[in-house]
Amino acid sequence: MPDERAEFAIGSHLVAAIIEHARRDHPDEACGVLAGPEGSDRPERHIPMTNAERSPTFYRFDSGEQLKVWRELDARDEDPVVIYHSHTATEAYPSRTDISYASEPGAHYVLVSTRDPDHADVRSFRIVDGVVTEETVRVVET
Repeated sequence: MPDERAEFAIGSHLVAAIIEHARRDHPDEACGVLAGPEGSDRPERHIPMTNAERSPTFYRFDSGEQLKVWRELDARDEDPVVIYHSHTATEAYPSRTDISYASEPGAHYVLVSTRDPDHADVRSFRIVDGVVTEETVRVVET
């Protein structure tokens, strides 16, 4: 049976930036945003953020940094197209905590697993009202 999941295109340079950030912060979870033009579904700009928890099992944006980033997005007429974070010891799938904290219904939630030092597993999900729907990630060469 063919894969009928929605497809989400993301530039190879952005995927590489997310993976590099995740590996740099390992063994703690890394987190950040990919911004894109307001109303679009096209991520264009990588914004690595600080995991205020500094934890290998949980992430939370620093509230001051998040306020600054969201104000900058507004000033640039951008949206948080992607909210990303890493899982350091488990698969790239949203945990119950990830699902409960998902607060951007229009965003793609990209997870990268860094549990295998030789391979980063990158997956994308929509999380709306507690419902998780996986998307096929299509990496576009840039």
